[in-house]
Amino acid sequence: MEKEQQRLFGTDGVRGSANSELTPDLAFDLARAAGEPVSGHVVIGRDTRRSGPMLASAVASGFNSVGIDVVDLGIIPTGAVSRLARDSAATYGVVVSASHNPAEDNGIKFFARDGTKIDDAAELAIERRLNDDRPYRRAVGANIGIQTVMSDAIERYAEKVSRTVSYSMNGLEFVIDTANGAAFAAAPYLFNKVGATVEVIADTPDGMNINDGVGATYPETVAKAANGRIGMAFDGDADRLIAVDEDGKVVDGDVIMAIFAEWQLERGKLHKNTVVATVMSNLGFIQAMERLGIDVIVTPVGDRHVVDAMRRSGAVVGGEQSGHILLEDRSTGDGLRTALRLMEVVASTGKELRELRTVMSELPQVLTNVKVQSKNGWQDNKSISRATAEAERELGSRGRVLVRASGTEPLIRVMVEAPTESEAAGVADSIAGVIESELA
Repeated sequence: MEKEQQRLFGTDGVRGSANSELTPDLAFDLARAAGEPVSGHVVIGRDTRRSGPMLASAVASGFNSVGIDVVDLGIIPTGAVSRLARDSAATYGVVVSASHNPAEDNGIKFFARDGTKIDDAAELAIERRLNDDRPYRRAVGANIGIQTVMSDAIERYAEKVSRTVSYSMNGLEFVIDTANGAAFAAAPYLFNKVGATVEVIADTPDGMNINDGVGATYPETVAKAANGRIGMAFDGDADRLIAVDEDGKVVDGDVIMAIFAEWQLERGKLHKNTVVATVMSNLGFIQAMERLGIDVIVTPVGDRHVVDAMRRSGAVVGGEQSGHILLEDRSTGDGLRTALRLMEVVASTGKELRELRTVMSELPQVLTNVKVQSKNGWQDNKSISRATAEAERELGSRGRVLVRASGTEPLIRVMVEAPTESEAAGVADSIAGVIESELA
């Protein structure tokens, strides 16, 4: 008989407070449930959190307990785990990371054999097996899985990615912020390999300083260090990139996608003149694509949805405003690969990033997060629906309103775009106030 099933997976795997919500027992059980019906081997990478070795060991043990061999990739970006899983024909790639979350949190996400995140059906199947009371298939004797280490994982990843660069990086100089996270060793190794000159900041992880005032969620840090140069900021697992131009202005995922789309269009390489974005993309991005004659497929939030739409349409540019960018291999966000591509555009066009970014003008956008007791049933709340509808009528075609639940935290997110930041903030505060009174 099965226990009552609870959804563990959010939009980016399973996350929680390490050793409180996300315990070694849960990590073991997730891996055991994922590995029980399959064979082969699994590759595991992690970021620099203090809890990483504890949880990665539990994941490895869970797989071993059902006869699955594990290859430890060490501290390495998410994009590298995806690529090395694909290259080694692994049954799964597993990343132990909570991405941009603080050091106290951690997470586990699974990649399929093709390097993409596993789909909803696979996640639900793992949860069903995890919640099943029946004894699981325990491997014994020579059938127990073994653990090995891929000591050259960074080098293998960098060798593959560096081959995708078509223009010389010699003479290019920029600053990278590795968020004291998974890219602290891989990023400088990769950029030095392709001939770029990089200054590296936030590359001294101590287990608790990941994302602490640095990285993609704090682009002002790399902007200050760049001092007139281009800056590149990654998040904790380095699947995102947020850049800053020579004037210190933020170049987010929407702007990066617009730059890539225009560049590929001019080269005749934008397949079907189509890009993929999410509902969070700035209205200015949509308007810029319309001016260029480029079609935009809009998906729900989550790079898995972007991947699905790109594969169906054949699009070679897609991503999220947050800096998850998908390129030709249509696998997963890889901040290091995105940074290389952005510098490739700079090198091939001879233009500075501050000029390239003028392809689009962003509407002021305000994002307000409301902490709630429970996200259940928020869409059916009449007061919230009424406040949202009133805001949409007020803005009309001048802006946009989006209210959605976070996939990883107990939050309702309110995003408003308007002609001015003050108007957007006013509308967002009004809706947030209603949500807080109803659900907080």
